[in-house]
Amino acid sequence: MRRRDFVLSASAAMSAAGTISSLSGAAHAQDAAIAEVPAPEAPPVPEEVKPFDFDSLVAIAQDYASKAYDAPRSELIGTFGELNYDQYRGIRFRRDADPWAGSRDFWLDLLAPGAIFHEPVEINLVDDGVVRPLKFDPHMFDFDPAQFPNGVDYDTIGDMGWSGFRVRAPLNRPDVMDEFLVFQGASYFRAVARGTLYGQSARGLAIGTGSPEGEEFPIFRSFWIHRPGPQDRSVLVHALLDSKSVSGAYEFRVTPGAETTIDTRVALFPRNELSKVGIAPLTSMYWFGPADRVNIDDYRPAVHDSDGLQMLTGAETRLWRVLSGPSTLQMSAFMDNDPLGFGLAQRSRDFETYKDAEARYELRPSAWIAPQDNWGKGTVTLIEIPVENEFNDNIVSYWQPSDPLKVGERHDFSYVLTFAPEPPDSAPISRVIETLSGKAINNANARTYIVDFDLALFGTEDPQAQIRASAGKIGHSYLVRLPEQGRMRLSFEFFPENARLADLSAVLNGPEGSLSETWIARWTRE
Repeated sequence: MRRRDFVLSASAAMSAAGTISSLSGAAHAQDAAIAEVPAPEAPPVPEEVKPFDFDSLVAIAQDYASKAYDAPRSELIGTFGELNYDQYRGIRFRRDADPWAGSRDFWLDLLAPGAIFHEPVEINLVDDGVVRPLKFDPHMFDFDPAQFPNGVDYDTIGDMGWSGFRVRAPLNRPDVMDEFLVFQGASYFRAVARGTLYGQSARGLAIGTGSPEGEEFPIFRSFWIHRPGPQDRSVLVHALLDSKSVSGAYEFRVTPGAETTIDTRVALFPRNELSKVGIAPLTSMYWFGPADRVNIDDYRPAVHDSDGLQMLTGAETRLWRVLSGPSTLQMSAFMDNDPLGFGLAQRSRDFETYKDAEARYELRPSAWIAPQDNWGKGTVTLIEIPVENEFNDNIVSYWQPSDPLKVGERHDFSYVLTFAPEPPDSAPISRVIETLSGKAINNANARTYIVDFDLALFGTEDPQAQIRASAGKIGHSYLVRLPEQGRMRLSFEFFPENARLADLSAVLNGPEGSLSETWIARWTRE
């Protein structure tokens, strides 16, 4: 949004009345009658320019929602018209083009359009509250000669818009500016914490994910990126979300570190009633792990960015839903009231779990959503989509309110999104370390499940295992301590009988209640 122009106007009225008479050749002059001249009026004081803030963006989003959706359009021409993957990677932002040049704390990279990123994005720079639109300029990039042997056709390139941006900071070393945040593609964004690599993504909003009608992908069509001050340790970003069903104002205050936190405020203005909407969605990848290697021919023991959905309910119950690689689309909904947190976690942090020296899945961050206000009734929803490789995200989680978001109303949500090796929940309760599964050795009609819990928090007395199945039945179960491995192992058999699908759960209890989080898994008949 362009800064409003103010015009200063000044008026001064001067008039003279009266006559000056003189006598030609006379030695004296008659008194001249000179009318009094009024003092000029003071110019009007210009209206104070209001710094751009969240309220400014809310007004824009509300105005957008009052009109029919108009998708942003831009034709990628010239050099950017038909870029393949390698060519796009050969376009690099020039360091001397950084709008924040001179800062020791943060660097800003602008991202070019092309390849799969064809929706134009408006970038506005905000300095001390004053907005300056930044037009797309191909001269702000270097082009790899190996990918562009014929050079770059600058003359045919117009203002195609940007595709996004990324931010750098001295995250891991004081002398290296690591990329820690990127916004690019629809409403997707990713962040990393110290010692982690990019993995799962967050999104602004999910609409109709996994539904037969098909998913609607809102986009961040405009960004306002605030230049950090010398003492700031956070980056402030405002974003306008838009789609045919909703417009929304987003505020992200991003603080990089051992845990990279994103304080988020959202104000949504639906164009259509939203009944299948996902608040604070996370998107990740799970192909296979030790519990579901059937028909997987791969040298690695596991391939995933996340291995479970972790939840902290409004009643302070801790749940761990292990992820799976299903053969058909699966949807799970966990009812709750005012949830305290949920997120997709990567618990296995040992290289030996994956043995992938390139992808380094043990370094992928977990992501945790902590609501900062009362979200009311709804469900933490998990969607698992079948995949045949690791190149597509197939896991989605989000909060779905019980009541639809109605047209003509403003709907506010606030939460803290944390990217870190582990979700920020340090409660003294035993957590699931690993899940294993396979055909039962002594019974072809049963399946064996192994659930390993952290042993450290158990005393000398063994807990009592409570195991349930929504269909079928549970067979022989037992607990065994593995002190050298630091594990309390729960083993049981599941008999599906005639079931096509069953949700399994297990918790370890003591005299005063649960000593572990509740393990949950879904079994489906292949």
